[in-house]
Amino acid sequence: MSQRPVTDGPARWLDVEMPSVAENLALDEALLAEAHDGLFAGLVVRTWMAREPAVVLGSSSHVSQEVDLTACEAEGVAVVRRPSGGLTVVVGPGCLMWTVVATWPGPAPTIDSVHAAVLDPLVAALRGAGRPVVRRGSSDLAIDTSGELRKVSGNALRVRRQAVLYHGTLLDSFDLGLVSRVLRHPPREPEYRSGRDHGSFLANLGLGRGPLEAAVREAFAVVEQRHDWPQDRVAELVRDRYRDIAWTHRLP
Repeated sequence: MSQRPVTDGPARWLDVEMPSVAENLALDEALLAEAHDGLFAGLVVRTWMAREPAVVLGSSSHVSQEVDLTACEAEGVAVVRRPSGGLTVVVGPGCLMWTVVATWPGPAPTIDSVHAAVLDPLVAALRGAGRPVVRRGSSDLAIDTSGELRKVSGNALRVRRQAVLYHGTLLDSFDLGLVSRVLRHPPREPEYRSGRDHGSFLANLGLGRGPLEAAVREAFAVVEQRHDWPQDRVAELVRDRYRDIAWTHRLP
């Protein structure tokens, strides 16, 4: 990973994909807790893909502002809340999720430097795979389609004193129409969106899961494999938080 302000340790690939969106989000948070507690140094990198569509709220998202719950119920789309900031997204088959958990040995870097350290190498890897991706907004990746930039990746982070969780989406062959059906227009937007609705703003990369995962590995210079993961902590988080309707809807 070029310009690494967040860590000087090795990057390890965790090949674990949980059955549900709730469990995958819990695993991301559990890995962040491990990093913060000093149980590993360096990076843990993983990818996963939801088996069924789901709406994923940001940690501070208000449900009624961002989500059409009636449409979600009609479409059979679950609603969950993630531990990181940012606005609500829709995930599912054709949308590759990627996660980086990183430690740092000294004072926490600035948020802008974390965005750059994580997204710049990913942009380079995706461009190497044949997609002319650029950074836009605070943490979006976009691609030029017919003379206008469309979003192909939205990302979010959660920072703790000794570590950061950085995770996001890579739209590849996703049902983009679903986003318009279950999400409202966002309460805030990057300048390059220019008020466009979801259907006019999003695009798929069309690379396939294999090449996308290869790009993620290349971006973060993964050299080792990690085999263990915090199973007990994940189970606790799923039980007490990620499958708790009151927690998901705590900001109506």
